[in-house]
Amino acid sequence: MAAGDLSTHFGMPPATMSFHLKELTNAELIVSRRESRSIIYSANYDQMQELLGFLMKNCCADNGGKC
Repeated sequence: MAAGDLSTHFGMPPATMSFHLKELTNAELIVSRRESRSIIYSANYDQMQELLGFLMKNCCADNGGKC
């Protein structure tokens, strides 16, 4: 999805959306590609699965009911 479309969809100011997209990109949870004048963002499912696996193993191991 394009950054502007995401901003509209979530009702966020463009600067706020840009900040969050930058952080998600830095965490490798999303990837971006340029299409003409737009930057298109998509989920990086492999990285998300890795994060969820880590959280389940290290954060929920003692208290699975809260996860």
